[in-house]
Amino acid sequence: MSNKLKIVHYLNQFFGQIGGEDKADIAPRLEKGAVGPGAALNNMIGDEAEIVNTIICGDTFFNENLEKSKVEIRKMLKDIEPDLLIAGPAFNAGRYGVACGTVAEIAKAEFGIDVISGIYPENPGYEMFRQYAYFVETPDSAAGMRNALPEMGALVKSYLEKDGDLDSPEVEGYLARGVRKNVFVEKRGAARAVQILLSKLEGKDFETEYPMPVFDRVDPADPIENMAETKVALVTSGGIVPKGNPDHIESSSASKYGEYSLEGITNLDEANYETAHGGYDPVYANLDADRVLPVDVMRDLEAEGVIGELHNKFYSTVGNGTSVANAKAYAAEIAENLISDGVQAVVLTST
Repeated sequence: MSNKLKIVHYLNQFFGQIGGEDKADIAPRLEKGAVGPGAALNNMIGDEAEIVNTIICGDTFFNENLEKSKVEIRKMLKDIEPDLLIAGPAFNAGRYGVACGTVAEIAKAEFGIDVISGIYPENPGYEMFRQYAYFVETPDSAAGMRNALPEMGALVKSYLEKDGDLDSPEVEGYLARGVRKNVFVEKRGAARAVQILLSKLEGKDFETEYPMPVFDRVDPADPIENMAETKVALVTSGGIVPKGNPDHIESSSASKYGEYSLEGITNLDEANYETAHGGYDPVYANLDADRVLPVDVMRDLEAEGVIGELHNKFYSTVGNGTSVANAKAYAAEIAENLISDGVQAVVLTST
């Protein structure tokens, strides 16, 4: 009987070596031992623990059958009773990151099992589930696997050496979890704050205890002087698409956007349009998609001469869980298309 600690590894269909998007609809399955990147992690961990099982689930199946996936994975963890769970790494794959985070929540909140994972900080899975796992920062794509696995392996080894009592993110190298932990220090907060201020005023090096987030600054566009001669386009992150969602835009963590014609369209009726978005109640949007993408009102304004022209295309994606990096990429492509089509203003709607 082995005395090694038992680890379970969660992977999606791609890293589980089953297939790409064509296999993204597979239900959760359990494999013996380590699979794919798990084999390399096993070698890094050493003799104290080993990956005894790998749970593999397709990204599409997991996100579109969330409750069913959770039931199956919950059953697997209960049967195996692992000492630690490893998830991913998910890099910047939004659906995969959310799946890893959801599995981490089940493991930690329901079974008390600690979780170590790897993720790109802009992946929505990090912000949504960071309190349930120790996330190592990874590059934004699987091209960074060579760097991600050693970082995760080192954190697993540290976890094992310290019997699960990991030090702070700064010491151990994982991303901040948003979990407060009481510590005793020599100087009280007021004295430390004054010392930091003095160091700053004197131009000396200092380290803040409360780093502020950094946001992009976007310069506002010049005001439109004559709306009656302006060509206006509609863009939405509310997921409005032609009936049947022909481009298969995901309900969460969208990996694409759609471009659709408005030629001869005066309103978005229930028979021909719907929302692909999974982050809000779709009933009223499906009854009348103009509630999210106001084609009917824009046509009225066009007829009244308030605007010069409504662009003959609209662009749509899903904002729910979509990473900032992907959203910026979509915006750049859409903006380039709109500019080349002579569009001068955009009405951007969400949910």
